[in-house]
Amino acid sequence: MKRPFLIFIITVFISSFSFSQNQKIENDSIKYFDENYNPISKTEYENRKWKNRLLSVQGDSINHKMLSIRENQGTLQNRKYLDSILTLSAKKKIDSTKPLVIIYYPGKDPCNSGGSATRRTIKSWFSKMEKGINKIKESNVIYVYKTEVGLYGKNDGFKDWIKDPDQTIERLFFKRHYPCSSFVVISENNEFISYFGEFSKEYVWKAVEIITNE
Repeated sequence: MKRPFLIFIITVFISSFSFSQNQKIENDSIKYFDENYNPISKTEYENRKWKNRLLSVQGDSINHKMLSIRENQGTLQNRKYLDSILTLSAKKKIDSTKPLVIIYYPGKDPCNSGGSATRRTIKSWFSKMEKGINKIKESNVIYVYKTEVGLYGKNDGFKDWIKDPDQTIERLFFKRHYPCSSFVVISENNEFISYFGEFSKEYVWKAVEIITNE
């Protein structure tokens, strides 16, 4: 009985050692980059991430980790054209004389897959967010997804989510997979503020407030 047990122990040890070595090789192969895709060390990457409250996103390769800012501001070339595309997809008129708020779901990831939120609490969250937006200024609020896997409440009376038409929203505002979800607020004058990654209702309200006062 002792011999088979000894063989078992040796096998487990070898397997554990192999796994550790593979993990080390995998970790050593990861390359780190700043917001401008300049290579940096892992230590600098982690320090900048926490000190400057930056996001960690996948770069152009699966073994590339890149830092990302949380917010971007700019001017859209043609808001009315975007409205027309979304009108067709959502099957409801987007009023170009009002601000446009887009909540964007990038697909399932560790950030949006966990938590203890229920249908009731999520529904309440979205309802309060929309009321807060319209209290600041009456706006169009649209929910867009890239892939629907893991998407909660799609087309069941909860919220009407539409698939990103020809990846337009992704190309314009969310070129990388930012964790959880993101949003963008666009004014009637084509000015926009986009926010990457997990956000609170208050962040959306503040963006609407800023964009409508410019």
